[in-house]
Parts: sequence; C-alpha cells; structure tokens
Amino acid sequence: MSLIDFVLSPAYAQAAAPAAPNPLVQFAPLVILIVIFYFMLIRPQMKRSKEHRLMLGSLAKGDEAVTSGGLAGKVVNISEGYVSLEVAEGVSVKVQKAAVTAVLPKGTLKAL
Repeated sequence: MSLIDFVLSPAYAQAAAPAAPNPLVQFAPLVILIVIFYFMLIRPQMKRSKEHRLMLGSLAKGDEAVTSGGLAGKVVNISEGYVSLEVAEGVSVKVQKAAVTAVLPKGTLKAL
C-alpha cells in the first residue's frame, strides 16, 4: 500500500464512545449507605432519646433513680430542669434532670 492509496482510502470512523452509565446506578451505593446508616445508627438513637424523654417526664417524687455519674437516690423534689435526690438520710443532692439515666424499682436502694 503506497502513501497515495493510504491518503485516498476511505476513512474509518472511530469506535463510538462508551455510553454514560445510568445516574441511578451511580448513586445507588450512596443511597444504600444512607439507608443503612439510618436503620443502624440514627433510628435507634432517636428511639433511645424518645424513651429517655418519656422516662424524665414520668419522674415523680418518691421514685428511686440513678444518675449518669452513678449516684443512686430517692427523688425528693422536681423542678423544671433539676431534680433533688436524697442519697442518704438528710443528704440531698441537686442534679440536672437530663443526668438521670434510670428509674429503679421501689425498694432497690434498701437492698444496696
């Protein structure tokens, strides 16, 4: 094949560019990750938070409670943001309401 035959030969088209992948397929891993995070992290945390709010709302005088610091006592007084716990006879401690982590069954403190 001479140079003239090469120049005058019909031009061949290049191969077509690969088709762009479907955008849905590209974002599918991201969507799946978000769904997994929601069901494994966000939803359980929201459920725990709701249960804690309900527990604090039902807190009443005479209940036995434990704080996040480990203090266990009997609820003596409840105000808007604080709770007074009697940790020993005549010894009362005022803690934030949010610091109460659990309400114990009646009589638990006597067993300790």
